[in-house]
Amino acid sequence: MSRKILITVLVMVLLLSGCSANFGKGEPRQVTVAMGFIPNVQFTPMYVAIERGYFADEGLEIDLDYGMETDLLQRVGTGELPFAIASGDQVILARANELPVTYIYNWYRRFPVCVVSLADKGINQPDDLKGKKVGIPAMEGASYLGWMAFLQQVGIPHHLVDTQVIGYTQVASLIEGRVDAAICYGMNEPVQLTQAGYHINVFYMDNYTRLVSNGLITSDQTMRKESKLVKSVVRAFNRGLQDTISDPDAAFEVTKQYIPEMNESTAKLQRAVLAECINYWAGPDLGTNQDAAWSESVAFLSEMGMFSGELKAKDLYSNKFIPAE
Repeated sequence: MSRKILITVLVMVLLLSGCSANFGKGEPRQVTVAMGFIPNVQFTPMYVAIERGYFADEGLEIDLDYGMETDLLQRVGTGELPFAIASGDQVILARANELPVTYIYNWYRRFPVCVVSLADKGINQPDDLKGKKVGIPAMEGASYLGWMAFLQQVGIPHHLVDTQVIGYTQVASLIEGRVDAAICYGMNEPVQLTQAGYHINVFYMDNYTRLVSNGLITSDQTMRKESKLVKSVVRAFNRGLQDTISDPDAAFEVTKQYIPEMNESTAKLQRAVLAECINYWAGPDLGTNQDAAWSESVAFLSEMGMFSGELKAKDLYSNKFIPAE
């Protein structure tokens, strides 16, 4: 082999080895992702990406931080945490408080909050909620924002509904008749009630509003200085989500390993929860943010008086790390 050909071959090998953004030389790089909740079937795509080696393919070892802190985005913005799972409204409020965080992967394609009532309550259309007792976990967070957005969209003044804080007792409160309807998560309480044999009516918020829900968040500094790392995390997670959508039974078997308290009696319900989750995750162009949804979210939170000043929707998210299909 001539010296010229040998050099050409070596250059090609080096180029090919550099095409991947992974960090695979030597020991894997440890990266923390803050989950914001306890181990749960709703994190199945992350578990699948870990167990099938998609993060390992990128030279990464993922540490799942289940701490339920209220300051996750502050920790991301200050560089204490590299990545977190959080909702669009959290990003908006963080940016309004000058925290440099950006939403990099739109995991939930639909806003998951809903209004649930037992069918025998006769709440068949939004106007039927007037004068009724509606339970809500707290007067804050995604449930509250979704409820307020829903009332605004259907034209019901909030004082015409008796909204009561009930904590996370929606199922019991509905069954025992303590409230007429409850603000729930679409992949959770409605599934529990249906599995228990109850007939229910549900108003799904995404039929009325396009608020941005959960996704992957990082800091502006991480995006600038470690764009390869961001791309690797997004790519591995995206593979886990694709696998979960295409084969939920296999994905559920993976998830069982991550939820120690799951047993045969709870597995049927949790498998049904995963099926409903997929209805919120699936869609064209996985991970891609829509400017219209962000603009609507910003406008709504501004109207609610939750922040002052101006925010541009395009400054809150990035699509540049989304893998090409």
